[in-house]
Amino acid sequence: MPLDPQVAAYRARRQVDAVPQLYTRSLADARAADLASIRAGGGDVEPVYEVVDRHLPGPRAGGEAGPLDRPPRSAAPAGGPEGTVPVRVYRPGPAEGQPVLVYFFGGGWTLGSIDTADGICRRLANTVPCTVVTVGYRLAPEHRFPAAVHDCYAAVRWIAAHGAQWGVDPTRLAVGGDSAGGNLAAAVTLLARAEGGPPLAAQLLVYPNTHHGARTPSMRESDDPWLFNATSVAWYWNHYLADPRDGTDPLASPLLAPDLTGLPPALVITAEYDPLRDEGEAYADRLRQAGVPTETTRYDGMVHGFFAMSGLFDDGRRALAQAARFLGGRLAVGDAGRAEAGRGR
Repeated sequence: MPLDPQVAAYRARRQVDAVPQLYTRSLADARAADLASIRAGGGDVEPVYEVVDRHLPGPRAGGEAGPLDRPPRSAAPAGGPEGTVPVRVYRPGPAEGQPVLVYFFGGGWTLGSIDTADGICRRLANTVPCTVVTVGYRLAPEHRFPAAVHDCYAAVRWIAAHGAQWGVDPTRLAVGGDSAGGNLAAAVTLLARAEGGPPLAAQLLVYPNTHHGARTPSMRESDDPWLFNATSVAWYWNHYLADPRDGTDPLASPLLAPDLTGLPPALVITAEYDPLRDEGEAYADRLRQAGVPTETTRYDGMVHGFFAMSGLFDDGRRALAQAARFLGGRLAVGDAGRAEAGRGR
């Protein structure tokens, strides 16, 4: 299909305005421009019942998932004070025992912040409905792989162990993210399986990075200078990995994991004109082959980033609604019903 008319208009505006690619800017300018672009495309700020900023204990030095009942003694602290991980908690209402989604923002592990996912988290909190917690993991190149993975896992572990303090039901816990956030969500499911928990009800993967160095058709074809392209992908990976050989680690490239059995049910959303399209769909195929209940939707005519730009693209709103339906279904049951629910599609 050709570009969706709304995407074509968006691309034309970028070309007329000669908007420089993020990879041509300084890191500070790229971070500011990325946030400004997402805010401009996200539409009106949706009110929620409560929004609170917190700090959770982070992982130990060296990227290990350390004890979560006390602040870590770390030479490489997480993003908050004393090595803590900042989070933002969105509650759609006052009811206790809400299910919870832990959401990881996109930005190539290099850009982005808790603010980047604000619009997505507000909509999902209200629409699922559930409490949404977004994690301010450490960014590259200041903190390279696997710092972000372990910050995210530390937050998920704490919420599973102590989430009742926030009025959530930790037996109904999902993870999700877009782009690099989708990569981190997939990595957290692998790490949770390897570490014996916590159990996760679902994973939402929106155009995720799944394979460093992928040479897929969608990657080779993505050379449009006015849209997210293959050069963008390489720029992010170069910031994230201290050594290209780290890209073979399944926590960096989940598609390279030898075994995907036992992972939580997944929804994988991709965009037709996205260099990450094929590796996201390949990961969905691997999940299905491993017996993981998996739904996949490719949004034709769409480009990378559309999920965060629901103020510009109708399909952004449709994808958010689809994600909410999927999460609502998977979070509707606790541990007792999860095994039965997992047998369905």
